[in-house]
Amino acid sequence: MSNDLISKPYEFATSDLKLKGFKVYQVQSGVNAVPTYNRRDFYKICLNTGKNVIHYADRGIETDGSILFFGNPRIPYSWEIVSTSYNGYACVFTEDFLRSRIHAESLQQSPLFRIGGTPVFHLDESKRAFITTIFERMLAEQGEDYVFKDEVICNYINLMIHEALKMTPSKDFFTPKNGSSRLTSLFLELLERQFPIENPNESLQLKTAQDFANGLSVHVNHLNRSVKEITGKPTTTHISERIISEAKALLQHTDWSIGDIAHALGFDYPTYFNNYFKRITGTVPKSLRLNHV
Repeated sequence: MSNDLISKPYEFATSDLKLKGFKVYQVQSGVNAVPTYNRRDFYKICLNTGKNVIHYADRGIETDGSILFFGNPRIPYSWEIVSTSYNGYACVFTEDFLRSRIHAESLQQSPLFRIGGTPVFHLDESKRAFITTIFERMLAEQGEDYVFKDEVICNYINLMIHEALKMTPSKDFFTPKNGSSRLTSLFLELLERQFPIENPNESLQLKTAQDFANGLSVHVNHLNRSVKEITGKPTTTHISERIISEAKALLQHTDWSIGDIAHALGFDYPTYFNNYFKRITGTVPKSLRLNHV
């Protein structure tokens, strides 16, 4: 039953976030799937009762019963629903939504969300009932006109985080047989998630094979072997081709300075960007821009 749900995941745009960085909703069989998010700034907490398989780069976990799941937008995964009947709740939020209202460490450093963590918790009936109550209160609060409801919802999110920190995460991960194919697919997804670049004040975070290996919680040699085996091209070639493709788009379709474009693409100095661009394309960025005018 899960094939349609995987091939057509339920996705949110920024306009779906009711409180400028937050949305809570109910998940039920026949209504919608546990969503997959393409935007890299969404964190997710999901309560789900049913049979599922959650796939990461080179490992997966099968669940049966009630679980509490924490999703980090920097770590690609896919969620396969095995049950014909399932139910639960989920909420998505930005780091700014939470951090602007509570004094907490960065979500990316939290043991629940950080790279290499184990963000799946099996719940007994009492824990499931308690977490369900929190989601139901958030759902009700979301529809209220109370001026400080975002602070109230932040407190509920914080409460769920601390409840999870008291529990022991699941260790029942397995290694998939098609590991190279899955790892390559997630590498390409993680690469593409960084684009398009829409703000010259932000800088590309993942620029090297090691950066992507860290993001996928695998050894860089394993990543390189898998990508070369499946695509026939080295990891670095995929990265450089995508950076150059984005550079050309920015040069041709924006009025950003070359220095701004260099910064947005993760280069410390415009000269580094010029040399990189010329080495791969045979021309300099300024020449491409002038020829496009």
